[in-house]
Amino acid sequence: MKRMMIVAATLLLGAGAVTAQQQVAVQQDNLMRSQAKSLYSVILKMTKGDIPYNQKAVDEAIANLEADVAKISKTFEINPKQDVVNATYGASPKVWQNKADFDSKIPPVQKAIAEVKGKITDVATLKAAYTSINDRCNDCHETYRVKLK
Repeated sequence: MKRMMIVAATLLLGAGAVTAQQQVAVQQDNLMRSQAKSLYSVILKMTKGDIPYNQKAVDEAIANLEADVAKISKTFEINPKQDVVNATYGASPKVWQNKADFDSKIPPVQKAIAEVKGKITDVATLKAAYTSINDRCNDCHETYRVKLK
C-alpha cells in the first residue's frame, strides 16, 4: 500500500511539473503573439493598406509593444524545455544557452519603439516605424526563434 502511495505521489508530482512547464511555454507564446498582433495585425496591415489608417489604433499598438517588450526578459527566464502544443513558432534552446546575448537584443527594440512613439502621424511615418521596429525584432528572431511547423 505504501509503495502505491509513493508511486501515485511521484506520478502526480511529475504531471504537475509537466503542467507547470507547459504553462511557462504558453506564457512565452502568448507574449510573442501579443507583440505580433500589434506589429503585424495592426501596424503592418495599415502600412499595406489592408486596413485604414487609424491613429488611435497605431498609438495603442505602439503602447502595447512597449509594454510587452519590457516583459520579454522576465518571461523567458525559465526554459520550459517544451513547446506549446500546435504552436507554429517556439523559442530555441539558444535563448537559455546564451541568455545574456538574448537579453541584449531587447534594448534595441525598446529604443526603436521609443524613437517612433508619438512621431507617427500618417502611413508614411508608420511604414518607417514598422521597418525600424521589425528589423530590431528580427535581430532576435533569426537566432532565438524556431519554426515548429
